[in-house]
Amino acid sequence: MKLQLLDWVIVVGTFIICFLPALYFSKRAGKNTSEFFASGRSVPWWLGGLSMVATTFSSDTPNLVTDIVRRQGVAGNWVWWAFVLTGVSTVFFYARLWRRSGVMTDLEFYELRYSGKAASFVRGFRSIYLGLFFNAIIMATVNLAACKIAGILFGLDRWQTLLFVGSLNVVFAAQSGLWGVLVIDMIQFIIKMTAVIAAAYFALQLPQIGGMSGLVEKLSNIPGPNGINYLNMLPDFSNNWDIAIAIFIMPIAVQWWAVWYPGAEPGGGSYIAQRMLASKSEKDSLGAVLFFNVAHYVLRPWPWIIVGLCSIIIYPQLSDIQNAFPNLDTKLLGHDIAYPAMLKFLPVGFIGLMVGGLIAANSSTIITHLNWGASYLVHDFYRRFIRKNSDEKHYVLIGRLVTVGLFLCGAGLVFVLDTAKDTFDIILQIGAGTGLLYLIRWFWWRVNAWSEVVAMVSSFLISIVLLILNKQGITISLHAGLLVTIAFTTVCWLITVFVGPKTDEKVLIEFYRKVKPFGPGWKRIREKAGIADSARKSSGENIPLALLGWVTGCTLIWSSLFTVGNFLYGRMLYAFLLLTIFIISGIVLIYIIRKLWSEGESKTVS
Repeated sequence: MKLQLLDWVIVVGTFIICFLPALYFSKRAGKNTSEFFASGRSVPWWLGGLSMVATTFSSDTPNLVTDIVRRQGVAGNWVWWAFVLTGVSTVFFYARLWRRSGVMTDLEFYELRYSGKAASFVRGFRSIYLGLFFNAIIMATVNLAACKIAGILFGLDRWQTLLFVGSLNVVFAAQSGLWGVLVIDMIQFIIKMTAVIAAAYFALQLPQIGGMSGLVEKLSNIPGPNGINYLNMLPDFSNNWDIAIAIFIMPIAVQWWAVWYPGAEPGGGSYIAQRMLASKSEKDSLGAVLFFNVAHYVLRPWPWIIVGLCSIIIYPQLSDIQNAFPNLDTKLLGHDIAYPAMLKFLPVGFIGLMVGGLIAANSSTIITHLNWGASYLVHDFYRRFIRKNSDEKHYVLIGRLVTVGLFLCGAGLVFVLDTAKDTFDIILQIGAGTGLLYLIRWFWWRVNAWSEVVAMVSSFLISIVLLILNKQGITISLHAGLLVTIAFTTVCWLITVFVGPKTDEKVLIEFYRKVKPFGPGWKRIREKAGIADSARKSSGENIPLALLGWVTGCTLIWSSLFTVGNFLYGRMLYAFLLLTIFIISGIVLIYIIRKLWSEGESKTVS
């Protein structure tokens, strides 16, 4: 595919619009690690929320959704739509607690919440485990998608693509710090959404498709794998029970609370926690996460889904993609490559917008992960365990050097991955069983540091065992493997909670006084600290109202998501019914949020 002059002008224009403003913050980011990694704790809710959703909108996300749609239909997206439960629970139960903690990174939390060498060990171990190992896998997934897109559009080899995106992203991540990341994210999200909406529009205009009505009519008569209906937003419970378990029941019943996944961590974590901690107040922290969840699940999916559905008609088999792009590296061929394959039908000008948008998508995610990973490795490992008393400029310099090293590690892994969906499944498997621990550690004093160590180790070990069994020809389905891992890991860490060393009561009392976690799980600590019920309630505790907010928020997001889908399908009765539910839940949600803010808005933690 060749870009015309207009396309190149638009691509260059997107670079200038996105990246030049970020350079303005390079001097500010170099002042200290608080500015470089936490934006001086002065981020407003709308900017924090935009940054979160821009980060999750990476170059691999359209490919992943297309892969899911081609293999499992629209209903297959429940593997990530179920994380609505996780995200909205963070809004009403965890966002304000994170902001009150006052830590710079979510790993610093461990030495605030736990005591002794175990707390230090968990902080140091997870800084390497997440900041380097997990982070490299995530960046490799994003860059793999970039390589597939560049292979389709320009015929570039992997190393050529990595050289380009690496040079771009490393420079800006190392120079601009989190302030630059936030500004880049804000601008890039607008460009990316414009580009993917354009891609969906022009895909529908193809004569083979015949508009949205033509797409619905054609796909209604094309049975998918195992007889699924590609268009259904819910799985077929009558004929495909195994599929329904895998793509709906497991995610809704178990996966959302039991699995650690970046961007959808139970209780919040990684770059979501980073944005909450950088917020200028508890109110902004809560607002940022709520805005993120609405934008993440409602605004983004349908343009990708439409392109994925159109690709089923244009490229029914992978061999059709190979025939259309004969120079494509066969190692890159997979259902996820159908999305970039559909971009060949974009007209002049919009191709440039899409290329600029995809580069923006890649950059917003990679730059965030570079800054987030560097914060772990510098603040939680290097500064904590290796060199404790250097000046701030030294730590910023180390952060910039670590940024370069992180990208190189992630780039190396690109050569051993195959598809976005496979990597998504690997990350789910490795993180299975740890989620419940991350939810209840805020609300139960007995959870100790060693239980976190045991949860991580047991989850990883059982995942390795399942991988070995699979290599030996003993195939275990993904949902069965998740259940085994979750059960084994949960039993292991629960045993450790009761038989392992307890956290020092002085640490628990200090943590409670600072963070004010609510619920009966801290009753003993409150009594030890001599905290009266009146003081406890002044922290804004209102569990019934928070639970109602959680249910209402989930209802609002899912109803709006499927309102859009049914309007697109032309199913007006369902669309207006869901629209009514959306409006009612929206009114109730606004009331709940105002009530919570008026009852429990706390002082800003500096």
